[in-house]
Amino acid sequence: MRAAVLREYNAPLSIETVADPACPDDGVVLKVEACGVCRSDWHGWVGEHPKVKPGQIGGHEYCGEVIEAGPRAKHKVGDMVVAPFILACGSCPSCQSGAQNTCPNQRLPGFVEPGAFAEYVAVPFDHNLSLLPEGLSATVAAGLGCRVTTAWHGLTGRAGLQTGEWLAVHGTGGVGLSALILGQALGARVICVDVVPEKLEHAKSLGAEHVIDARDGDVGARIKELTGGGAQVSMEALGIPATVNSSLECLAPLGRHIQLGLPTGHTATMEVNMAAIYQGNLAVYASRGMPSWRYPSLLDLITRGAVDMSPLIAREIGLSETSRELAAFNGPTSPGVAVITDFTA
Repeated sequence: MRAAVLREYNAPLSIETVADPACPDDGVVLKVEACGVCRSDWHGWVGEHPKVKPGQIGGHEYCGEVIEAGPRAKHKVGDMVVAPFILACGSCPSCQSGAQNTCPNQRLPGFVEPGAFAEYVAVPFDHNLSLLPEGLSATVAAGLGCRVTTAWHGLTGRAGLQTGEWLAVHGTGGVGLSALILGQALGARVICVDVVPEKLEHAKSLGAEHVIDARDGDVGARIKELTGGGAQVSMEALGIPATVNSSLECLAPLGRHIQLGLPTGHTATMEVNMAAIYQGNLAVYASRGMPSWRYPSLLDLITRGAVDMSPLIAREIGLSETSRELAAFNGPTSPGVAVITDFTA
């Protein structure tokens, strides 16, 4: 099969012909229809993700057709499925309690095992997969496995965003745009923060009530002024100290901070404004992925037309263009996200 392989950090991926994946006894092999290119892939590409080593095939936001099923698989050949990026074992205490995204036995295609920057991908623990609803394109569905699910779980499963609350979103990449779209669907009033004017205009066009260019000064103070005291919920979508602290500092008393941006490598440990947390009696949550049992709540929202995630997708690309998209994360990115839909180009 054709695959994009990491051979050297921060260098173009090598487009190679590699062996087709073997089918797991407890899983399936998918013909990949679409795979998103995510900032988490970039962390591995530059060498800052502790699990990603040279030789890795990245790609963890995928949707595809089952072409082979193991004897203990739940799905059958021909099924079109979408995958969460965390594949949970289903039997440990975390899984049994419903917190599959914290499973200690989790499998991670794209980070530890070969991922979906390839024509085919092996998926163990296929009980995590969900059937692709009729009418939902594979291109849009590919983004659900990481950015959209993480944002949805953060807003609803962790911070409990309520109708009428102010939601501040710091960073308008894929996860930030997902939070904007989903937050509006939940009835929140959304403020988006970024440093790229085009991305702020894009967020405004998608319904953000206010947009703030972080280069213009104290983000926390400006959000408190706009909201009359601060946001009830604030989501950090980059994983860097500046936006983490802006998120904490923009909250109203008893506000809820959600950490969605991945702090890894040189940002794994950072200095945060603990005084803001203490004085504001703030709650700090994190959301990494989403338990697979929560997929129906998200898919139902999309299929009944309550939310349209298609504006998230900016570009459909060929496999050989993946390196260009990863390199773009080295600086401020353009609006929207890229999805690989042609694995022969």
